[in-house]
Amino acid sequence: MDFVPFNKIPRLSRGCVITEKIDGTNASIYIGEDGEFLTGSRNRWITPEDDNYGFARWANDNKEELLELGSGLHYGEWWGQGIQRRYDMDKKIFSLFNTGRWGNNELPSCCSVVPVLFEGIFDTSNIEQTLLELKENGSIASPGFMKPEGIVIFQKAGRNLFKKTIEKDEKPKGQTGG
Repeated sequence: MDFVPFNKIPRLSRGCVITEKIDGTNASIYIGEDGEFLTGSRNRWITPEDDNYGFARWANDNKEELLELGSGLHYGEWWGQGIQRRYDMDKKIFSLFNTGRWGNNELPSCCSVVPVLFEGIFDTSNIEQTLLELKENGSIASPGFMKPEGIVIFQKAGRNLFKKTIEKDEKPKGQTGG
């Protein structure tokens, strides 16, 4: 049998980034080195003919601008009008997840980035305080919308994502009604 080393364990009390968890549908764009352009949902590649809430059609309509994202996979949330919470919006928005890459860099004007709510040491008190502020003040992504879903915590040392919702966080997704 080949030796399998035990992975190094990251420290918990290191940096984290907490962003608003937007309630839409997962979306992605793949841009190949050769200019290949694909659109995806959480589980599959999609096309304008076999779409997910109109994301593939929108992305193909905005392809020239989206190519400015550069090669690679670009994950985000497709949200707004007609999707999940709807956020009282009359349009849909594509918000990229990678705040480390896109938080301070110029984006194509057709995109946004999920809002950063906290950046600092991973600590449950920071997480609970950020969630409470979101609950009391409403969505940062859609100002004035008072029923935000929750937060996503990116723990930098372990490179792990965790989510915490304002309502029904203790129940598995299939048991929350969404």
